[in-house]
Amino acid sequence: MGPQRQLSPAGAALLWGFLLPLTAAQEAILHASGNGTTKDYCMLYNPYWTTLPSTLENATSVSLMDLTSTPLCNLSDVPSVGIKSKAVVVPWGSCQFFEKARIAQKGGAEAMLVVNNSVLFPPSGNRSEFPDVKILIAFISHKDFKDANQILGNNITVKMYSPSWPDFDYTMVVIFVIAVFTVALGGYWSGLVELENLKAVTTEDREMRKKKEDYLTFSPLTVVIFVVICCVMMVLLYFFYKWLVYVMIAIFCIASAMSLYNCLAALIHKIPYGQCTIACRGKSMEVRLIFLSGLCIAVAVVWAVFRNEDRWAWILQDILGIAFCLNLIKTLKLPNFKSCVILLGLLLLYDVFFVFITPFITKNGESIMVELAAGPFGNNEKLPVVIRVPKLIYLSVMSVCLMPVSILGFGDIIVPGLLIAYCRRFDVQTGSSYIYYVSSTVAYAIGMILTFVVLVLMKKGQPALLYLVPCTLITASIVAWRRKEMKKFWKGNSYQTMDHLDYAANEENPALTGEQIVQQ
Repeated sequence: MGPQRQLSPAGAALLWGFLLPLTAAQEAILHASGNGTTKDYCMLYNPYWTTLPSTLENATSVSLMDLTSTPLCNLSDVPSVGIKSKAVVVPWGSCQFFEKARIAQKGGAEAMLVVNNSVLFPPSGNRSEFPDVKILIAFISHKDFKDANQILGNNITVKMYSPSWPDFDYTMVVIFVIAVFTVALGGYWSGLVELENLKAVTTEDREMRKKKEDYLTFSPLTVVIFVVICCVMMVLLYFFYKWLVYVMIAIFCIASAMSLYNCLAALIHKIPYGQCTIACRGKSMEVRLIFLSGLCIAVAVVWAVFRNEDRWAWILQDILGIAFCLNLIKTLKLPNFKSCVILLGLLLLYDVFFVFITPFITKNGESIMVELAAGPFGNNEKLPVVIRVPKLIYLSVMSVCLMPVSILGFGDIIVPGLLIAYCRRFDVQTGSSYIYYVSSTVAYAIGMILTFVVLVLMKKGQPALLYLVPCTLITASIVAWRRKEMKKFWKGNSYQTMDHLDYAANEENPALTGEQIVQQ
């Protein structure tokens, strides 16, 4: 990716990685009976509005009444036969569903099921305007309701229940391990690349490497332009999601396949076996790398074809995602702490704006960030820019629902990871062991824990950068201040030319100094 010149596929995919862990409306089971047959369907409800029993045995049986042909926005829409003690099914739209629920409650209904094009639509709304509404409000998909009518007939009775969730969500531990492992490994890898650059002993090699580094380096101006592009593309994707989502899927496949190849090739190069080569147009290629490229392409293609398979496609997405994040953390370089502060600060404001401010702008009162993470307007295609970990414990009970997952956006890994990579390179450049790298990695881990704690307490999706950015920036600043290196740390590479060479000299030969290397 060359942020100073053009946006590569990896960079375009990165634009959409600044998402957040989400908590969606709670899934529940609609147990329907009719024509001597029973079948379970998935529905969504908000547990803060009403509660459901946790088992089928404790659920109450009610008759289902189809009112999808009427908007139910006025009392006159209630049929003459009445709706007392019924679970009425109403269409989405025409008026607020809380208004529909108020009318259904006045008519004596036990529950109201809102038919929507997708059961994924979150049951949110301004509950405070309708404090008198007490009946159950749930959401089911139009496809499921049509299926129930075809299989179970017109006389359907239903029981509604929601299996209890476990007290401890293990998926947070898995996401924590993935995130910390990725930023730590990416930062360490970036340090190894920096050490190799410092070991270049000729002026020609050094100039060639410098040109390459300039192309991969974020300047402060580039950082500002990058964040502006993020904002513009976020808005474009919100309005043109159903087309642009496929562009993002294609970009992710290309970028992640390349990243997976780069990560695995770095490991293969360390293996001294199987190095046979073949010649093609004057160039030699290792056979094992040719097979590796085929494998990486195959993984990306299989994911693209089966990306909506809930049972196992998430594994491929996470593998590709981890490789994507690792490769960017290793490749992209922030030249100094000044650029780190600008990038992380602006993206923190970006994250907070699109999570907390945009609900006051959008028509449905939902944040643009949450809408894009879940797929706006009930779109089943999702942006492949998150680490997904399904809650496998619910496969047996909640198999009729889409598998509930916990997610973390790539941006919540890559953005702090770039700071951690800079800290590791600074350690290499100044010979300060691992002090900046270790402290910033620990700070990232603390920030992740804080994010999960707030997520559990508030039971609402959080912008992870709100906690990760202060933790990492403040920690790095304190370390630099305590070591009296803030000036060097702030301005970066231009302050340590001799330090670079001395450290490289000591790695190669402790008896040589940086000046002696230049003379050689």
